[in-house]
Amino acid sequence: MSERLVVIGGDAAGMSAASQARRLKGPEELEIVAFERGHFSSYSACGIPYWVGGDVPAREELIARSPQEHRARDIDLRMRTEVTELDVPGQRVRTRDLDSGAESWTGFDKLVIGTGARPVRPPLPGIDAPGVHGVQTLDDGQALLDSLTALETDGGRKAVVVGAGYIGVEMAEALLKRGYEVTVLNRGPQPMATLDPDMGRLVHRAMDGLGITTVGEAEVTAVLTGPDGRVRAVATADAEYPADVVVLGIGVRPETTLARAAGLPLGGHGGLLTDLAMRVRGHANVWAGGDCVEVLDLVSGRERYVPLGTHANKHGQVIGSNVGGGYATFPGVVGTAVSKVCELEIARTGLREKDAREVGLRYVTVTIESTSRAGYYPGAAPMTVKMLAERRTGRLLGVQIVGREGAAKRVDIAAVALTAGMTVEAMTALDLGYAPPFSPVWDPVLVAARKATAAVRAAG
Repeated sequence: MSERLVVIGGDAAGMSAASQARRLKGPEELEIVAFERGHFSSYSACGIPYWVGGDVPAREELIARSPQEHRARDIDLRMRTEVTELDVPGQRVRTRDLDSGAESWTGFDKLVIGTGARPVRPPLPGIDAPGVHGVQTLDDGQALLDSLTALETDGGRKAVVVGAGYIGVEMAEALLKRGYEVTVLNRGPQPMATLDPDMGRLVHRAMDGLGITTVGEAEVTAVLTGPDGRVRAVATADAEYPADVVVLGIGVRPETTLARAAGLPLGGHGGLLTDLAMRVRGHANVWAGGDCVEVLDLVSGRERYVPLGTHANKHGQVIGSNVGGGYATFPGVVGTAVSKVCELEIARTGLREKDAREVGLRYVTVTIESTSRAGYYPGAAPMTVKMLAERRTGRLLGVQIVGREGAAKRVDIAAVALTAGMTVEAMTALDLGYAPPFSPVWDPVLVAARKATAAVRAAG
């Protein structure tokens, strides 16, 4: 007799889990039913800013696998169907067809929760006015593009981006490329709160140089509308910023409304808690992955919330292997992320100074200036690398990089070193590739490691 796997969520984690489980078990052994409330499956939300900005010419290029392709692999993917209730003891889920309104219950033997994240949308006056957009889904991206197309016909060319994290700076670039006058309003003093403030200042300076007006410590109080009801400005405590379109890039939170109502365990960030096999703690037949879970930080040893597509796909592979009768684990993360705004590349991995202090670590920091290639080679671009190391032990704790072409992916060196628990002194001996078109003789990350080694020795 076959078992039934129910998957909630038709994107990265959910459908990776479904696909991997199907590779291991055929339909005669495992029936797979997946529910997705949107119009699209298995797509790259990370690519939305580049689609809006014109780097990716068509929406379809962001879709890795369509519903029809999943169904051809014997996965019963039901689109525009929202799960409204989890009955974990009864092993069933209640669903609603969003087009017809029809509701029904579906039983399961095994359940995968891949409900993702929801964008932060503060309850401000005017926040739901026409012309105010989030960019979490392909539907969101299409709505924004439609709005921009209409504005370009009418002549409106002022855009305000609320928030200066990854989505905020990427959307600022996209709007700038489309010819908009862009203002970014950020609640903190510097953009990119995932960096230390000194590195955030470098991003701020570069964004200003690109023609993006970046306003720090700007708490938005309202979205102002005109006589037609559309957005006309964004207000803070100190000023009003004219806007024909507003993009919200304030961040996301784990979408765990169903899980909370069902009494499943949540962490301090609101995400589901799982074991190494991505099984929800205390529940033998329920798994969860993607942006709705918290993960172990391998550097600090604490749970954290890191909503990234790279993790979601890995979670799905692990879940699918375990559901399908195999074995796999997800040990944790070091918090690696890269982004860019026009020519500026931004990268980080491990802990910020703030993070290290919060977990009680004593540390040293160093910052170095270098170039992406040998200084004499054409195209060598400046790069700033900041490194944190634990006092006494010299264990690498974190790296941040801001620079031009060739800067961001160097953070992967540090990500590997963090995962391996290396000291900065051990890093100085890494045998990295060198040729003048690719690097100085001493790679910038290794220059920072040498300087950090000296700082650790001096600190005693």
